[in-house]
Amino acid sequence: RVLKLLRYTKSINQFVEVIKNKRFELLTLLFLLFFIVTTAGIAIYVLEERINPEITSLFDALYWSLVTITTVGYGDIAPVTDAGRAISMLTIIAGIGMISFATSVIVSAFSERLNEIKESRIIEQVNKSRSFLIVCGYGQMTKMFFRQKKGKIDDYIILDKTQKRVDQARKDGYKAVLEDASRFDTLNKFNVEHANITILCLTGSDVENIYITLNAKSISRKIKVIARVNDINIVSKFEYAGADHLLMPNEVVNTMIRTAITQPTMYKAIHAILTGKSVARIDEMHVHDGHSLVGKSIGELDFKVNKLLFIGLQRKGEFIFNPPITEIIQSYDILLLMGRQISLEYFRNRHEGRF
Repeated sequence: RVLKLLRYTKSINQFVEVIKNKRFELLTLLFLLFFIVTTAGIAIYVLEERINPEITSLFDALYWSLVTITTVGYGDIAPVTDAGRAISMLTIIAGIGMISFATSVIVSAFSERLNEIKESRIIEQVNKSRSFLIVCGYGQMTKMFFRQKKGKIDDYIILDKTQKRVDQARKDGYKAVLEDASRFDTLNKFNVEHANITILCLTGSDVENIYITLNAKSISRKIKVIARVNDINIVSKFEYAGADHLLMPNEVVNTMIRTAITQPTMYKAIHAILTGKSVARIDEMHVHDGHSLVGKSIGELDFKVNKLLFIGLQRKGEFIFNPPITEIIQSYDILLLMGRQISLEYFRNRHEGRF
């Protein structure tokens, strides 16, 4: 039974914290209660001490006053004079008002904390996962990302410091909380010690994205940060902050528009592959320690037999296009492959890779 009670410890602590936040109002109410009980008790004692056989001491009068103001009304003590009854009516009215005021104070306190409690539970749920995604900012890029990945991402959370955007994210069916991701204590709430965390900095402000990157890397170098860059002139600042990958939407859009105008056929082909409208797909294969590909040369893998096109690989942040067949696959390489979905899945299952 004692262990069962421990389950409610956090809820009890939250209740106590809510009460603490409204301690001024509640202390004021308690002082008012003490004043009215004392005043009414002394008044009824002075008026009926010699007349009312039920009131023989000041304690009896105070007891009657407290029972009356709380609207309990046992009936064991009752005023017998008109003045005493008038005091009784005023005390009852004051008691109803005070109970109403106390209820409104507590309800307002809980309503203020309700969203915060819900958000803390969302964070707790995410922290139970061994790997999850933190998306900072709910704008157009975030919406496009989730539309492309709809149904494929389970463990994620969206952080935004604007209530309107948080409400919109929740309305769209996503898990979002009202938090400023650029603050150190916000990112420190997550289980950085025992989980693989990836942070997507997709806010519209480069300064804010840099702050998020700095805070994430100061908490743990293991956190993977993918940051949005609007101004290409400050790319070096993101690199100094420790961002693992940079997204430059303006540059990508300019390149795609230029390609669509000058080479429309190639643009259609690339667009179809990237959006999944083509039979062929381009996917990444991450090579890990103990992976069956580690130590093998590209020639040994024979991608043509698997009906795949090997485009290149990324190693230590540098992309190597069409490397020689003698190149040896190393741990943490990322292979870029093109082919049909069934061929990609077969190659993945055969070599126990992860796309």
